Amino acid sequence: MKNETILVIGASGVVGSEVVKNLKAAGHSIRTTTSKPSKDKNVVTVNLATGEGIRDAFEGVDRAFLMSPSGYGDQYQVLSPLIQESKRRGLKKVVLMSAFGANASESTPLRRSEVELEKSGLKYNIVRPNWFMQNFNTFWVHGIRNESTIALPVGDAKTSFIDTRDIGAVIAKLLTSEKYDNRAFDLTGAQALSHAEVAEEISSALDKKIVFKDIEPSVLRAGLLSAGVPVDYTDFLLVIMNYLKLGYNSAVLPTVKELLGREPISFKQYTQDYKNAFSAQNY
Repeated sequence: MKNETILVIGASGVVGSEVVKNLKAAGHSIRTTTSKPSKDKNVVTVNLATGEGIRDAFEGVDRAFLMSPSGYGDQYQVLSPLIQESKRRGLKKVVLMSAFGANASESTPLRRSEVELEKSGLKYNIVRPNWFMQNFNTFWVHGIRNESTIALPVGDAKTSFIDTRDIGAVIAKLLTSEKYDNRAFDLTGAQALSHAEVAEEISSALDKKIVFKDIEPSVLRAGLLSAGVPVDYTDFLLVIMNYLKLGYNSAVLPTVKELLGREPISFKQYTQDYKNAFSAQNY
């Protein structure tokens, strides 16, 4: 393993960066991709929308972590070329990040990607994490910082949010182990919280009142589009938020503890670790 090279797609993201951190800490050789030009020999410029650079990224690679970065409504168009190249290269192991509930329908882009990997003949793992805790200090941070509000169309449904540090640790373990080959894992945090309870946790960490406001989907849609989010990805977000509102993301599973031998990071711990990220002066 120490002489092998592991490719990490989306290495600058909240999950990919944690995968890289874990792999580097264990002494593994890493290659990453970026959408921008880079002079680093271990960083390859790839356009996931067109496929340009994919072959270069996989040159000399033994194992790979694949994911579709946010912003793509049809993740299959992004992931299928990566899976095909993995198969062409005969990689020793591929770990694909899908999403919690993606296997509920065979027609979804993420499930189609899962099936393609399952049928590839490669050794694989699929991880389906629930909604990220880190969404609150990235996607939803503007409302928290400037309006002391989390405004989303999700009602009082509970969600077992998971810390991306746990996701990254799980993926790194699966990439470098044969023990769990050819299995899919649904990943959740240790507790399910409503967004009102999330607001209370963030309030406690910041010593500042943060409130949750349940809004109509059309309000969020308008806000996302005005912020430049693509139409297809906006519609995708609204669909999966509706599933959340219906209670499909509330299950609490023991998978993280079974794989890592420890409890998942709690939401309270997340808010303490990231409380500076919610402050306007840090941006």
